[in-house]
Amino acid sequence: MPVGGPTGGLVLRGAIRGQRRRVVTASALGMTHQACEALVPVVIGAAIDSAFATGSTEALLRWLLLLGVLFLVLSTCYRTSARIAEGAGEHAAHRLRLELGARVLDPRGGADANRLPGALTSIATNDARRVGSVATVLPYGCAAIAALVVSAVALLRISVPLGLLVLLGIPPLLWLGHRISRPLEQRSETEQESAAHASGVAADLVSGLRVLKGMGAESAAVARYRTTSQDSLAAALRAARSRAGHEGALLALTGVFIAVIGIVGAYLAMDGSISVGDLVAAVGLAQFLLAPFQLLAYANAEFAQARASARRIAEVLASPAAVPGGERAPAGATAGHVRLRNVHLGDLRGIDLDLPAGSLTGIVTRDPAAAQDLLLALARETDPADGRVELDGVPLTELDPDLLRRSVLVSPHDADLFESSLLDNVRAGAAGPEAVDSALAASTADEVTRLLPDGADTVLAERGRSLSGGQRQRVALARALAADRPVLVLHDPTTAVDTVTESRIATRLRDSRRGLTTVLITTSPALLAVTDRVVVLDGGTVTADGSHAELVTANETYRTAVLA
Repeated sequence: MPVGGPTGGLVLRGAIRGQRRRVVTASALGMTHQACEALVPVVIGAAIDSAFATGSTEALLRWLLLLGVLFLVLSTCYRTSARIAEGAGEHAAHRLRLELGARVLDPRGGADANRLPGALTSIATNDARRVGSVATVLPYGCAAIAALVVSAVALLRISVPLGLLVLLGIPPLLWLGHRISRPLEQRSETEQESAAHASGVAADLVSGLRVLKGMGAESAAVARYRTTSQDSLAAALRAARSRAGHEGALLALTGVFIAVIGIVGAYLAMDGSISVGDLVAAVGLAQFLLAPFQLLAYANAEFAQARASARRIAEVLASPAAVPGGERAPAGATAGHVRLRNVHLGDLRGIDLDLPAGSLTGIVTRDPAAAQDLLLALARETDPADGRVELDGVPLTELDPDLLRRSVLVSPHDADLFESSLLDNVRAGAAGPEAVDSALAASTADEVTRLLPDGADTVLAERGRSLSGGQRQRVALARALAADRPVLVLHDPTTAVDTVTESRIATRLRDSRRGLTTVLITTSPALLAVTDRVVVLDGGTVTADGSHAELVTANETYRTAVLA
């Protein structure tokens, strides 16, 4: 779905339109089921008048046979309709989850702006399920309306006043039901927002659990989550009370309506306007009407909650892109010549930097913000406020973001691992089996595999927490190397690795990336020693440029940053 387009109404209509065939089929079967249900008291009433009153056994058998056929049809239609309707809801929710996943993973970014990962997860699960349920609920609503229409027609045949009472009474009841659902819709939206925020906070706290323990900040974290959880609980209780009030009010209204039908029918029977069989049919229809009204109440409540969830999904799907999408593809094979021209972004102040194709360049800065801004510019997660970044002479803003990422890989310092095997993590974006083997060796992650119980097939815990910090970094580095991109940018890839291993990684990294453009944003002397040149950033600008040995000897800022 294109970025910036859908609204809540379009999301709801899209969920139904995508399952149109299933919805129509389930609706037709549901309407048949409800019509047969409505005809049951009518057939019983007719049997009383034509069979019991006359004492005809043959007529009684005919009516009983007809009742049997009705029950067979309504039973078959109900089971089939329910199965198709539930399938339509699941397929609609699945389609929404795919659309949300595609939007979140869109190379242009923007969907995660001001949203915690847990909140996005809640939208992709709870909200998608609620919107998908519209495709399930709609056939039930259509079936309920069909039941009301058939009942009204049957009552009209029995008595015009009874039929008119139902036909004229249904529209006001439906209107009142819609009005009553407004508070439920508003409170459902608040409930979902609070639940999503609570999920996001919980995920955030769990991901930083080790840091919190190290700082002794567990009590503050618990207090923060307790407050968020209590707010979510309060919103959920308000929504539950609203739904209970909504359903209770509708049941009360329908109860009064059905009672009026029964009273009018009894009066007409006493007056002789209708027969005993007609009275039985009228009373049976009045009791039966409770079921379709309950279905309408259920459908109305589900639609109210789905509208609230649809708005939240639409907000994610319509999120503005973090960077505009170019359409140009890199011309031919990517050489890997990267150039920054007067780039201003965050703490970067007019950076001019030329990274020739096939070069191994180190970049040193003591300012973490400047390093982060440089990563954002090279990955094109944010476009510079001024200046431009080029790949082989083409501005990154003109390139298709997806195609750009197939040429340029920026591996951040805190790269997460997936909850799968170590081997699956490394080959997630690998160029081929050979690239995986060489990447494991270059990063010394092959040594990590020998220490694990199942070797490379060992399943890692969430975010690789079953590994030490150094082991995680080596696996993350192996994954980046296995991708074999023409341009690779690494940010502090060995900060948790011991010095001996770091020296081996430096040498192997240089050999594995020979002929490919590699940028190391680091202060590690072992890594910088194997680079072709080192650029020093200070105050957001380039202040020195030379080899590692030259800068260690001649540049005090560099010496302090690297050797301190």
